[in-house]
Amino acid sequence: MTLLAPDAPAARLRPFRVKVCGLTDPDSVALAVELGASFLGFVLYPPSPRFVPPERLGELLERVPTGVRTVGVTVDPTDAFLEHLLAHAPLDVLQLHGTETPERVRAVALRTGCRVMKAIRVGEAADLEGLEAFFEAADLLLFDARPPRDAAWPGGHGLPFDWRLLEGFTAPLPWALAGGLDAGNLAAAVESLRPPIVDVSSGVERGPGIKDPEKLRVFMAEARRLGARRAEEPD
Repeated sequence: MTLLAPDAPAARLRPFRVKVCGLTDPDSVALAVELGASFLGFVLYPPSPRFVPPERLGELLERVPTGVRTVGVTVDPTDAFLEHLLAHAPLDVLQLHGTETPERVRAVALRTGCRVMKAIRVGEAADLEGLEAFFEAADLLLFDARPPRDAAWPGGHGLPFDWRLLEGFTAPLPWALAGGLDAGNLAAAVESLRPPIVDVSSGVERGPGIKDPEKLRVFMAEARRLGARRAEEPD
C-alpha cells in the first residue's frame, strides 16, 4: 500500500514532504497551504489543546485545495466515532495515535476506505520491536516521542526522541518523523535519518494549539532549503 504523491503546491518541497499538524483555525490552514505543506493534520482527541470537533473540521477542510492531503489524528477511535467523523469531515488519511494493533489498523482501513497512518511512540529500542507487523497493515508510519507518563494526550509535547534508534531505518511504505521538530533542529533530523516526511506541530506554535505565522514561515523556508540541497545530491 502506498500514498499517492500530492500534485499541488507542496511538490516543490521534495525530496521530503512536510506535515503541519495540530491546525485549529482557517488562517493557519491557509498559511500552511500557501507555504507548501503536503499534509495538514487535525487533532480529533478532546483532551488535546489542539482538538477540533468533527463539525468544525468539516468547515476547515473546505479551504484545503486538491493535492494537499488532510489527516485526522485519532486515539484508539471506535467505529462509531469514525463514522461520525467522516460524515462531517471527508479526510484523506486517518492517523491512529493510540495503542492500535496491526489488526485494528487493517480493520480501520477496510471499514473507512481511508489511508491509515500508524503512530509509533518511541522512547527506547524495545518500542520498535514488532514494527514489521504494521508494514502490511498501514499505508504510512509516524515515529513520535513517547509522551510523559502523566500526559493527558499522546503527542504534540515538543519532545524529541533519540534519533539514533532509527539510524539506517528503511521501510516498504512512507514514514514520517515527528517529536520536537523545529527550524533549529530540522537540518540535523533530515541529514541523519533522511525521512520521507517530517511532521511539525508545537515547533511552530506560540502556545498549545496556536500556530505562530512567523515560526511556520521560518520552518517551511528551512524545509525548502534542505529539500533543494537533498535534490542536488547524487543518487
